[in-house]
Amino acid sequence: MQRHGQIIKLKPGVLESYAKYHSEVWPGVLATIRECNIRNYSIFHKDGFLFAYFEYVGTDFDKDMQKMADDPPTREWWKIMGPMQEPLKTRAEGEWWAEMDEVFHLD
Repeated sequence: MQRHGQIIKLKPGVLESYAKYHSEVWPGVLATIRECNIRNYSIFHKDGFLFAYFEYVGTDFDKDMQKMADDPPTREWWKIMGPMQEPLKTRAEGEWWAEMDEVFHLD
């Protein structure tokens, strides 16, 4: 299992809408997340930043992320979420949410 932490900015004035969408995530999007071996997924908000945490239980992360990106309902979801988000300028090439480095973990 791999732990992932990611961060992105939320544009001003959209938190209420963003939270409402996430209180009723489309079933097809949730199914795809599970099919792509994502577990224990949470998104947190603080001061205009979103922090996501999830655990990846598959064996080919890049392949599963491509599968997710190719899923039509997920692509439609991203078309709605994308304009609400502002990626960090320091993110790696090809990232939307910036991957974070784990510096501590305790089981």
